[in-house]
Amino acid sequence: QVELAESGGGLVQTGGSLRLSCSTSGRTFSGLRVAWFRQAPGKEREFVAGITTSHNTYWYSESVKGRFSVSKDLPKNTVYLQMNSLTPEDTAVYYCAAERGNVLTASHTPTNRWGSWGQGTQVTVSS
Repeated sequence: QVELAESGGGLVQTGGSLRLSCSTSGRTFSGLRVAWFRQAPGKEREFVAGITTSHNTYWYSESVKGRFSVSKDLPKNTVYLQMNSLTPEDTAVYYCAAERGNVLTASHTPTNRWGSWGQGTQVTVSS
């Protein structure tokens, strides 16, 4: 089981940027796929972006492609989500999720493919 803790959320104006952090503990950082999901009020939780810790494999949802980027810091056991050009539609609670594996494809975007979750961090984009 991987323990996850998100940080970096907050309030930002339209067009602004935020960087979220997901720190991991409980098992080795290598051999994981780590993803960011978000859930807006009244909506289902949706996949945003993901990365594999042992390979340079990335996956992005179409809604954030070109604006968000996911990266990793191996010594710090941390995955980041850099969010640029934010809009009010990006307002949501952002969750970090992890699962053992070295592959990341569209088949991993459903929430039931992920076993470990963080508590979430609120991102609010004002118009």
